[in-house]
Amino acid sequence: MIRRRETRQVRVGQLTLGGNAPVRIQSMTNTFTRDVAATVAQIDQLTGAGCEIVRVACAVEEDARALGKIKARIQVPLVADIHFSHRFALIALEEGVDKLRINPGNIGSRDRIEEVVLKAKERKIPIRIGINSGSLEKDLMEKYGPTPEAMVESAKRQIRILEDMGFSDTVISLKSSDVPAMIQAYRLASQTFDYPLHLGVTEAGTLLRGSVYSAVGLGTLLQEGIGDTLRVSLTADPVEEVKVAKMILEALELKECVRVISCPTCGRAEIDVVKLAREVEDRAMKLKGPLTISVMGCSVNGPGEAHRSDFGITGGKDKGMIYIDGKQLRVVDEKDLVDELFKEIEKRRELSGAAGKFDIP
Repeated sequence: MIRRRETRQVRVGQLTLGGNAPVRIQSMTNTFTRDVAATVAQIDQLTGAGCEIVRVACAVEEDARALGKIKARIQVPLVADIHFSHRFALIALEEGVDKLRINPGNIGSRDRIEEVVLKAKERKIPIRIGINSGSLEKDLMEKYGPTPEAMVESAKRQIRILEDMGFSDTVISLKSSDVPAMIQAYRLASQTFDYPLHLGVTEAGTLLRGSVYSAVGLGTLLQEGIGDTLRVSLTADPVEEVKVAKMILEALELKECVRVISCPTCGRAEIDVVKLAREVEDRAMKLKGPLTISVMGCSVNGPGEAHRSDFGITGGKDKGMIYIDGKQLRVVDEKDLVDELFKEIEKRRELSGAAGKFDIP
C-alpha cells in the first residue's frame, strides 16, 4: 500500500485535489479552443476514456471568450491555459472556468498579476503555477542552469506573489523533459511545499517513447507517495494520454481499472495472441473496474493466470478456452473468442446490476 504525501486540498469544480483525494487524470485538447464544437467533441472523447480534468489553450482572445460556451456543454472541470496575456486570464475567469494554469512571471507587471489573483480569489478559482525547465528566469539559469534546484526556486518566487495576496488555492507543477531532473524537482518540491502537485514529464515524445518516459517518471514519484494529479504528455491523440495515465495508476493500485494480462507470445503459441490481446484491450477500455482479464497463448502459464482472473482466454490450435472466476467454461473457435468472452462479461454485468462491478457505460 502506497502512503500518499499529505497536502492541502484544493477544489477544482466538483473535484477535490490533494489530501486523501484520488490521484486525478488530466489531459489537454489539441483543437483550436475557439472552435467550440470540435473542442467539446474532443473533451467528450477524453472523458469517455477516463479523463477527469481537461485543459484548453487560450492563444487568442477568441479562445478565451469561447470558454463559457464550452463549459456549458461538458461534464468535467475546465482549465484555461494562459500565457503572456493577463487580459485573457480575466476573460477566462469571467467565462466561468474551474481553474487557471498560469506562470505569474510571464503575464506582466505586478499590478496585472494582482488583478488576476484578486479576481480568482473572489471567485474561488484555483491557480496552477506551471514551472518548466525550458523557460526559467534568466538569473536562475545563470546561477543554477536548468536544474531541479532552479525549478523549485522559481516556484518559490511565483508562490510568494500569491501568498503575499492571501491566495492559497494553488497547485504546482515542475515539468522537464529530462526524467531524472523532473523526479528530483518534484522530490524537492514535496519537501518544500504542502500544495498539491500536478505531475508530468513535458515533451515526453511519441506514443511509445512518451509512454515509457512518463511511466518511469510518474511511476517513481507516485510510488513514493508524491503527486495529486497527472498528465501524460504525448505527441499523439490526447485520448492515448488518458489510457496511459490510467494504466500507470492501475499498475500501482492507485486506481481501480480493467486490467488486461496478456502473455508476450513465444514459439509455443498456436493462436494469434497479439491480435486477441489488442481486441480485448480495446474493448475492455469501455468497461469499469475493478476487473482482470487474462489473454494467454498456451497451456503453460495460461491456466494459472486464468485461475487468478475474473475472465480469461487460453489458446490452442485455432481454438481457445474461456475461463470465468478461474474455472473452465467452454472451448470456442479462435474467430469467436473475443465476442464470446464479452458476451460472458455482459451476462455478469446484467446479473450484478447496472451499477455493479462490471458496469459498461
